[in-house]
Amino acid sequence: MSQSNEKNGAEIILDHLIGQKVPYMIGVCGHGDVGLMDAALDRKERFGTISVHNEQTAGFMADAYYRVSRQPLATFTSVGPGSISIQVAIANAMFDSSAVFAITGNIPTQQFNRMPFQEIGTHYQADFPSAMRPYVKRSFQATRADMLPSMMRHAYSTMMSGKVGPVHLDVPLNVFNETTSETPEFSEEWRDNISQTPAADPASLGRAIEMLLKAERPVIIAGNGALGERIEDDLIKLARMLHMPVASTAQGKGVIDETDPLCLGPLGRDGVYPSNRATRGCDVVLALGTRFGDRSSSSWRAGATHNIPPQKLIHVDIDPNQFGRNYPPALGIVASAKTFAQQLLAALADRQNDVARSIEARKGWSESWQGWKRQWDLDVYAGANRSDMPIHPDRILGELTKALPHDAIVAADIGMNHTWIVQQWRVRNGGVLVQSGGLASMGMGVCGALGAKLAAPDKVVVSFSGDGGFMMHANAVATAVEYSLPVIWVVMNNCGYVSIRDLQRGFYGREYATRFRIEKTGELHSTDYAMMARAMGADGVRVDHPDQLGAALQDAIASGRPTVLDVRTEPDVKRLTTAVLDFPPLLGSAPNYDPDPVR
Repeated sequence: MSQSNEKNGAEIILDHLIGQKVPYMIGVCGHGDVGLMDAALDRKERFGTISVHNEQTAGFMADAYYRVSRQPLATFTSVGPGSISIQVAIANAMFDSSAVFAITGNIPTQQFNRMPFQEIGTHYQADFPSAMRPYVKRSFQATRADMLPSMMRHAYSTMMSGKVGPVHLDVPLNVFNETTSETPEFSEEWRDNISQTPAADPASLGRAIEMLLKAERPVIIAGNGALGERIEDDLIKLARMLHMPVASTAQGKGVIDETDPLCLGPLGRDGVYPSNRATRGCDVVLALGTRFGDRSSSSWRAGATHNIPPQKLIHVDIDPNQFGRNYPPALGIVASAKTFAQQLLAALADRQNDVARSIEARKGWSESWQGWKRQWDLDVYAGANRSDMPIHPDRILGELTKALPHDAIVAADIGMNHTWIVQQWRVRNGGVLVQSGGLASMGMGVCGALGAKLAAPDKVVVSFSGDGGFMMHANAVATAVEYSLPVIWVVMNNCGYVSIRDLQRGFYGREYATRFRIEKTGELHSTDYAMMARAMGADGVRVDHPDQLGAALQDAIASGRPTVLDVRTEPDVKRLTTAVLDFPPLLGSAPNYDPDPVR
């Protein structure tokens, strides 16, 4: 520990994080970060340290914690493989605009360029910042302790300003331990007195209003950028004022209560019919905080989800780099989605007569999208009580809907399970769907559920994954046991990477290396995940019959213990598809559900 009039590098880092009200750091020990851990021990009454069993788990936990609470966490990893391991999780946060403060240890500065144990130095000494550059908003390396006070301020402000994203601070081993008197205290004035919510200029706002009022078939699309701004109240008010339906991207799912009559649901290949049908048949799109990625836009195939132009696009985003990336805007506005919605509400409040005439003129449009919603609900939820064995995914989603409270948090991993939950799970008021969007990395659902529970200890938190993703990150269960985090893992056990198997079948008519088999016999092989959970100290239940699942979920919720439900799932099922997904030159098949095609 340093002298009273000085602080060492580790103390400067932690005291700044404490000043910013960061409650935890999560990571894995190693020789490169022992100085940071030692300083954390002296601050354990004010700052928590969580030790996990894989660095990716730390990154996914911190990412999910931010998505639920809007408060960032720090991660800590050691030099070499430890820090390399966390890159997937940090990249996941970068793709989805989530805040993580990633601290990596490095070799001592005295050994730079001598290629000691674990130095990444082929092109530049101690060069891990270069390895992290593609995955963070900014990477910093402090080679002296007196550099840390300004770097901490700069890094934290960079993380939280504008389009939120992870930052990286690389600290050589000796810098954690070396002391300096250059230790100014954290001051909130460095960041809190800076306005960071851009708004639309009056002329653009006026043009947007006229386009919306004149539209015959308007639709609002809200993306992850809108979800991240907690826009729900303003968006609902706006949609009700204009009687305009709201679709979301898959990553924006939950931006408003999905049981609201004005909610169409998510777009794209994994989306629902009302939103895809409305967006391919509309004349004006108001897009808030979306980059129009390929999954939500049917790989930009004209007429599948969008047809821009001739449809007119009002594109609102905090990041001007998104304008014109995939569709030409009739009007592009650099603004916070939330601020823009509030501006529209204020401006339209003085034009109620114009609004009323606009709504009256498009009664036929309202009847159309409401009819699509009614028909879709009848068809897509028809299988909620199926009795198939192995268990059909429709039944799994039906039981989840019945068992979980409205404000439950579901952390969805990537795979066949994700396509089903995007389409059939409705995020209700107070609930959250945590998922990996842009990077689509396995582990966010399995590990992120721990971070979600840490952020919202009073809510039911369920991880929903396939057996492929769960096997990659099952170490999360041991962490839940060690830190008394009663997460429930629902594992769709179908013996393989079935979503990719289905792509193989669709594109090539055959499959290879996507099912879990005994090589010598070709027999499908399934791990007993319930037994694995019990071996780690959690509860584990194997669910073979659909009638067992509801009770198993209720028991897991009531137990207050980490629980794994190994749900034996039918792999050979088809769901309703209402859009397309291409991987050029491979073209996806046409939708199998389109009862009212655009003519």
